[in-house]
Amino acid sequence: MDVAETFRQAFAPPHPAGRPFLLAGLAALVLGLLVGAWLSWLGLIFTLACLYFFRDPERVPPARPGALLAPADGRVVAVGPALPPGELGLGAAPRWRVGIFLSVLDVHVNRVPADGTVSRIAYRHGAFVNAALDKAAEENERNAIAIRLPDGREIAVVQIAGLIARRIVCNLREGDAVRAGARFGIIRFGSRTDLYLPEGVLPLVQEGQTMIGGETVIAELGP
Repeated sequence: MDVAETFRQAFAPPHPAGRPFLLAGLAALVLGLLVGAWLSWLGLIFTLACLYFFRDPERVPPARPGALLAPADGRVVAVGPALPPGELGLGAAPRWRVGIFLSVLDVHVNRVPADGTVSRIAYRHGAFVNAALDKAAEENERNAIAIRLPDGREIAVVQIAGLIARRIVCNLREGDAVRAGARFGIIRFGSRTDLYLPEGVLPLVQEGQTMIGGETVIAELGP
């Protein structure tokens, strides 16, 4: 990635979910002109931090039929068989799960892994333990989404709140037709996103790898 592209990624336009925070920072900046320079500096720093955190760069999904894409930026912290969230009704058979941890420095916009139709969405309240820990997938507050692929198989994407994350945003509705790489939500301030593959499909990634949401190929569907 060249310098110009790095700059565009780092200073991409913010996601709409960041607007209240940006307005608060700008308000503090302006108020500081009346109260004191220290408040203006705090407002400026807060605004710049929010611009960086809520950045929403464009992504180009690879033209690879049957590819399942990363639903989020971040580091892979878990790869292994696991039961999909019970609230989605995807059965009791374990399937491969890839867990991606998003630090506060990562882009937090979630993206659709593959073309399909949203078959079910289920939100569950829970704890707010460190999202990098494996138990976060079971204990933390989460929003689970099942997507039916064109061949009838289903995948699941789970937005999981983290230690300091307190807001999961999902713009999808049951019955929506979705396209691979499209934006569908955001999790504020550190979080985790898990992808459950169809039964029999193996992941192509391993723990420690860095994902680019909407671009990195996690698995190939195959026949």
